Amino acid sequence: MYMDLNCDMGESYGAYDYGMDREMMPLISSANIACGFHAGDPRIMRQTVELAQAFGVRIGAHIGLPDRLGFGRRYMQLSPGEMYDYTLYQIGALSAFLRTGGIALTHVKLHGALYMMACEQKDLAEAYVRAVRSWDPALEIYTLPGSEVAASAAEHRLTVVNEYFADRPYAGQHVKMFGWTYEEIGTPENIGDRVERMLADPAFANIGTICVHSDTRNAPAIMRTIKKRLELSGYATKKP
Repeated sequence: MYMDLNCDMGESYGAYDYGMDREMMPLISSANIACGFHAGDPRIMRQTVELAQAFGVRIGAHIGLPDRLGFGRRYMQLSPGEMYDYTLYQIGALSAFLRTGGIALTHVKLHGALYMMACEQKDLAEAYVRAVRSWDPALEIYTLPGSEVAASAAEHRLTVVNEYFADRPYAGQHVKMFGWTYEEIGTPENIGDRVERMLADPAFANIGTICVHSDTRNAPAIMRTIKKRLELSGYATKKP
């Protein structure tokens, strides 16, 4: 059995150092690298690509809203045309750094408010998936199970990787993406327990990747705990 472990990273920019990328990179199998809209800049993109390459980590484009002040976590009015253009623009920016190093882009994942907007709005999901397909239909799409993005990607015969957010609280099968507290998230051991329960729950049988954000407090300890629990349960966390 294999379970992908992913992390949103590359979100520093300019003089601002954000997240625990160097500590997280050795622990994960897939990195979602910010492409300059909600966070990140050219220097950070290059450095994060190089760090991922050094640890043999798969690289995906982490696509967000053009909202640095709100870190891409504020909802915005967005047309399907804008969604299509924003997606292509950000994939292209990251792919420039990958191409010079002969590295393949493996997947795409939306960020913050844009992630939830596309999961909930069919027209945005459709525009997003069309943009991804137009760039490379072999790219995997990370998203919530049962979302509009998952449905649109399946319709276009793109590979869907259903995602579970280990460092966010859940109510049943529904993640609380915003407005959470660290008390709700709990300790690394609490999170490890929650992941084990998720793995045993038939409602989450199609989960293919588990996310811990680089900027979550104690993120490396959380990911180490999850890796240990997965390995004890017979899961590999690196593809052969």
